[in-house]
Amino acid sequence: MVDKKPAADKKPAKDLNKSAEIRKLATVMKEKGEKPRPVVIVAALKKQGIDVSSPQVSMVLKRMGFRPRKRRPNGSVKETAGVAVARKSTTGRTGAISIEELLAAKRVVSQLGGTDRALAAIAALKRFES
Repeated sequence: MVDKKPAADKKPAKDLNKSAEIRKLATVMKEKGEKPRPVVIVAALKKQGIDVSSPQVSMVLKRMGFRPRKRRPNGSVKETAGVAVARKSTTGRTGAISIEELLAAKRVVSQLGGTDRALAAIAALKRFES
């Protein structure tokens, strides 16, 4: 049989409000010019003896207005050396074709004399690949 400790042996909460502690720490970090990140806040509060989870910190920060960084989806515009450079995408599962590929196809169609001749050439090329 498992011995359960009586409720009197547990440490009392002493009116500890974890969300308030998270908010305090986040505002102090913001005043110092640091970005309040859940991992940093969890570690700092752990040193103080307060156990909080990363999702809990994330939710409190979100309610405070600290939004997480936006992640760019694949195929978005990259910025290198201050100049925006379009990422050249390939046809993936979605079958999306980039503008560069469409322009190249337009040049090929005009060189072959129309879409019918271009499609016939593609069909012949496909037969040779098999």
